[in-house]
Amino acid sequence: MTLSRQQITLLITLTLVWGFNWPMLKLGVTSFPPLSFRSLSMWVGLPFLALVLCFKKVSFKIPMADWKELFVLVATNMLVWHVLIILAVQNLSSGRAAILGYTMPIFSAMFGVFWYGASLKWRGWLGVGAAALGVVLLLWHEFSSISGKPLGVFLGLVAAAFWGLGTQQIRHTRIQVPTLAIVFWMTCMSTLLMSALAFVFERSDWGPPPDITWWSILYNAFGVFVFAQAAWLSLARSLPPLASTLSVMFIPVLGVFSGAYFLNEALHWQDWAAVLLIVVAIASVLWPTAASPADPASAKPSAKP
Repeated sequence: MTLSRQQITLLITLTLVWGFNWPMLKLGVTSFPPLSFRSLSMWVGLPFLALVLCFKKVSFKIPMADWKELFVLVATNMLVWHVLIILAVQNLSSGRAAILGYTMPIFSAMFGVFWYGASLKWRGWLGVGAAALGVVLLLWHEFSSISGKPLGVFLGLVAAAFWGLGTQQIRHTRIQVPTLAIVFWMTCMSTLLMSALAFVFERSDWGPPPDITWWSILYNAFGVFVFAQAAWLSLARSLPPLASTLSVMFIPVLGVFSGAYFLNEALHWQDWAAVLLIVVAIASVLWPTAASPADPASAKPSAKP
């Protein structure tokens, strides 16, 4: 398949924003309750997301018949993901949480095959296999560390599984409204539910956020909840599921290499091999397929009589 210039720009920007967000998340939850941190980020970003819809003249209206499906999309695409992954970040390093979270493409591919009856050609299986092996290599030097923190590992994997399911659901949704409208109402509902959870479990720990936490909140508010969520769901609805999921596999790579740059963490041959495998995974699903001579689309139009 061939990506448009806009899709390529979105993918590159999305990779950068989400890749650098992982250390920002770790900074945010180090001195502040995680669910409260996520809730504040959503409350700050939500009004600006509404302004984007107004500026683009996108209707906020969702037909009543679609609200039930929208609740399901909220649960899998946002609520479960955001709750579990922010708790995983609190228990693990940001890099390890990123790697576990971005096992999502593997879960998504499996849901597509076994739940939605999708058929994967050899290039698709090559991409899934290369992505899986790349994740294992990125985790190669982390296994001894994460083995002592099974809760964080479990939360990260469950979050990835739900996000993978949600990606398939958003691809197959019957809701015929602009993606921005879906993102806005999903964020609204997630914000209310996340705030309720924060009140129940964390209100005894509430206090003024430190300055570094505010910087992290602002990054998440504008980078994640105003831009990244809308960009990701737009790609998930417009690209084939496997292509959209594997296309974001550079995010954990960015997490590992940014950690090496900013935190002086050592790089190993496994990290470089993982980069190569993830390039193979992305290329296997995004590289244009040559048109077959028998393909009607490749045939020249016949002359009019």
